[in-house]
Amino acid sequence: MYRDTRAEVSLSAIRDNVAEIRGLLPEGVKLMAVVKADGYGHGSEESARAAAGAGADCLAVAYLDEALTLRSRGVELPIFILAPIHPAEVMLAIRHQLTLTVTHAEWFRQAEMYWDPSGKEKLQVHVKVDTGLGRIGLRTREEWDELVPWLQQDCIEVDGFYTHFATAAREDTAFLLTQCARFLEMKEWSQASGIKVGHYHCAGSNAALRFPELAMDMVRIGAALYGFYPENLVQGVNLRPALSLYSSLIQVKLLRKGEYIGYDNSYVAEEDEWIGTVPIGYGDGWSQSLQGTEMLVEGRRSQVVGKICMDQLMIRLDRSYMPGTEVVLIGSQREATIAISELARHAGTVSQEISTSLSGRVERIYKE
Repeated sequence: MYRDTRAEVSLSAIRDNVAEIRGLLPEGVKLMAVVKADGYGHGSEESARAAAGAGADCLAVAYLDEALTLRSRGVELPIFILAPIHPAEVMLAIRHQLTLTVTHAEWFRQAEMYWDPSGKEKLQVHVKVDTGLGRIGLRTREEWDELVPWLQQDCIEVDGFYTHFATAAREDTAFLLTQCARFLEMKEWSQASGIKVGHYHCAGSNAALRFPELAMDMVRIGAALYGFYPENLVQGVNLRPALSLYSSLIQVKLLRKGEYIGYDNSYVAEEDEWIGTVPIGYGDGWSQSLQGTEMLVEGRRSQVVGKICMDQLMIRLDRSYMPGTEVVLIGSQREATIAISELARHAGTVSQEISTSLSGRVERIYKE
């Protein structure tokens, strides 16, 4: 490691979170660990192995290349791809035993050009239905009826039928209940067709934690795997954040009253102040939207002042410190804590956007 800024990932936290969530679920419900976007910035392979070690039944990623990376690194758990892949890549998915999302019959019509459905290779799929998120998934009975003949072929195994909730982190559950009712109606379509479905699932992290009764056959645990969840809406759950972020002061200077800090003279000292420079910036994923947040120096909160630069930022200190003094951006120091949820609220986003934004310039160090 050649720089001061580093992220530490607690693998035991991921394992403990899997165990904690499993304890909430009805018996027999499977747990799908979502490790897309490089494990929400925590490392996909390391997160996958930690989740598997804690008893996750399968993994999920967003894209084909993420699944192939895990397979190339020896990850053997079943892997489900959440976004539809290009029909031309169907044989690649079959060879690597990957489970695909399908949303319409046209995908199969195009895939026939690259794959012989009458052959020996079986394709495992989950059907995605759109109950209100408006992203991907079939919406009408006509779309379902057009898809059914493809799903009835011997070479197709329908391992799942699922949807995704739009408002599971909101206190108001009205829209979630509307989506639930719609999903149960669509579930009846699948049952009436006579197609054997391996798993019905609708609950991601927030829904699984808040409403275990919606677990059905399986839950998809992404954000909660890493300790991100709406603590104000979930009772009796204690998930541990897996990510901490550290750096250090590389320079400390005394700024006189009326002097400026940052591009565009974005901060002016109202009195004589000690200013520290920290080697992290938006080139590392520490967005300018985090201007005004705080970091810990010897357990004391220090505010980010001036515009965040590409490689560095400045914080206002309570006194002079030696260069090399540790700075905590996410995590605890002495009796104080900077939670990633605090940063997300300031930026008007969610915790997982902060973690996935951390670039490859920030080394990940894995701790048991």
